[in-house]
Amino acid sequence: MEELTPAMLTDQGICPTCYDKEHNHILYGDNSDKMLFENDLFECFLVGNPRADGHTIISTKTHYKDMMECPDDLVKEIYVFAKKAMNIIKEVYGSESVYLCTMCDGPMNHFHVQLIPRYDFEKRGSKNFVKERKEYVEDKDKINKIRELLKQ
Repeated sequence: MEELTPAMLTDQGICPTCYDKEHNHILYGDNSDKMLFENDLFECFLVGNPRADGHTIISTKTHYKDMMECPDDLVKEIYVFAKKAMNIIKEVYGSESVYLCTMCDGPMNHFHVQLIPRYDFEKRGSKNFVKERKEYVEDKDKINKIRELLKQ
């Protein structure tokens, strides 16, 4: 049997993010070790196949296809939180900057924002949003520091 992929679900009109949550993380795997913050509305976690060290996602718990569909009060809360997280990620990872982007494209996407650090040895510009993905390397000290700072 062919392995189920996010693309296959999207083609069937199913949100892969929601499917993953409803089916015990069978697509993306358990990310509890990468979870930085969570409340009733959204979660913030390190990416399992990051474009840079510290690459983080903030994702709504309820399905919204993009920001236009998301309630204004939730958008405000996420973006205020994102600003705080960006500053913390910059400090903890020693990056020069942290880019914020959302690339939701179509009804089967799940609204999220990506926080992608840029380091002083990297060129500036939009190519940072599509840097090659790399293997995730766990750094428990950095994870714990970010978790603590986000609680403040």
